[in-house]
Amino acid sequence: MAETLIKVDLNQSPYENENIHNRWHPDIPMATWVKPGDDFILETYDWTGGFIKNNNSADDVRDIDLTIVHFLTGPVGVHGAEPGDLLVVELLDVGAKQDSMWGFNGFFSKKNGGGFLDEHFSQAQKSIWDIKGMFTTSRHVPGVQYAGLIHPGLIGCLPDPKLLANWNEREGALIATDPNRVPALGCPPCAETAHMGKMTGASKAKAAAEGARTVPPREHGGNCDIKDLSRGSKIFFPVYVKGAGLSVGDLHFSQGDGEITFCGAIEMAGWVHMRVSVIKGGIATYGIKNPIFKPSPITPNYNDYLIFEGISVDEKGKQHYLDVNVAYRQACLNAINYLTKFGYSRAQAYSILGTAPCEGHISGVVDIPNSCATLWIPTQIFDFDVNPSAAGPVVQNFKGVDMPMSRDLD
Repeated sequence: MAETLIKVDLNQSPYENENIHNRWHPDIPMATWVKPGDDFILETYDWTGGFIKNNNSADDVRDIDLTIVHFLTGPVGVHGAEPGDLLVVELLDVGAKQDSMWGFNGFFSKKNGGGFLDEHFSQAQKSIWDIKGMFTTSRHVPGVQYAGLIHPGLIGCLPDPKLLANWNEREGALIATDPNRVPALGCPPCAETAHMGKMTGASKAKAAAEGARTVPPREHGGNCDIKDLSRGSKIFFPVYVKGAGLSVGDLHFSQGDGEITFCGAIEMAGWVHMRVSVIKGGIATYGIKNPIFKPSPITPNYNDYLIFEGISVDEKGKQHYLDVNVAYRQACLNAINYLTKFGYSRAQAYSILGTAPCEGHISGVVDIPNSCATLWIPTQIFDFDVNPSAAGPVVQNFKGVDMPMSRDLD
C-alpha cells in the first residue's frame, strides 16, 4: 500500500494546514521529500478550500474571494532533482475523498471573475453533482449521466526567481493596459490572502507579496485543466529549483475541453496516487519549454458525437481574422442554443458543456479569414435522443428544475 504523505481534513481551513499553499514562489519550503521511484498519495481540498457548499444557493459562487485560490497540496521535494532536469510524474490513480462524494460546477458573476461566456451568463449560478461510483448526476441538470475522467486540473513545479519575476513582469504589463477592466486582464500578487505553506516571519511576508497567483497555466505547468491527465497519464515537467517542488490540486470528476464555465468541470476534494522519477538534463536534451504528457489509456467509452461548428464571426456579426477563441465561443453558443430546444435552460446547457467529457478541436486555421473550431458532445450521456430528425426535438419535462442563480450585489 502506498503511503499517504499529506492528508487534509475537510473540516479544517486550508490556511491551518502547513502542507498546503496557494501561491507559486521558489522559497516555499518542501512539505515532504521523496526519492525517484517512490509512489505515494496526496490528499487535496477542492480548489476553493471548501468555500463552495452542497446546497441550492449560488450566493457562495457570487461571494467568493478569488484571491484565495487555488489551494494546492505540496510542494513535494524529489531527492536528486535539479534545475534543467525533467521530473516525470506518473498518475497511478486519482479519486474522490470518501467523506465528500460530490462536486460542484458554476459560473462566476461577471463582476467577480467572469468566464468564457460571461457576456451571456453574467450572474453567478451553480450546479451540484453527486458521485456514484464512476458516474455522476445532478439534481440541477436532469437528463444526463456520465462516467468520470477524474484528473487534477492543476499540477506543476515551483518556479525559480528569474521565472517568477518574468511572470509578474509580463502579466503586470498586460494588466496595466486596462487596469480597471471587468473581468480583469490578469491576477497580480495579493499578499493579504496568500498561504505560503511552512513559511514564517519576514521571509513569508516578502514571498507573499511576490508569489504568483495560481490561476493561469504557465511554463511550469500549473492550471492547465487538461481532462486527459487522468489515471495512467505520464507528465514531464521542467525542473527549475532543487528538489523540483511538485504540487497538485483542483481535482475534477469530469470536464469538457476548455473548462468553459471557469468555476468549471465538476470540482471536488480527493486524492492522487503518483510515482516520480527524474530525467537528468532533460530540458536541454528534449528542447522542453512547457510540460509534455502522455494521456490516460482509460477514457469514457463514448463513440457517438454531435459536433457543432463555430467560425471567427462573433455573435454580433463582427468578422475576426483566424481567431480560434471566437470560433470556439461560437461552437459553444451554437450547442447551447441547440440543447435549449429539448427543454434545457441556457444555464443547464452551458453546465453540460463544462462538465461532460466534450471534445474541443481546432479544425481549421488556414482558410482566411475564418478559423473553424468544433465542439463534440457525446450523445450517449443523455437519457433521450438529441439527434436531429424530421420529427423535431422531443421536449423534455424539466419544469421546476434549474440551476440556482444569485442576485448581483451593488
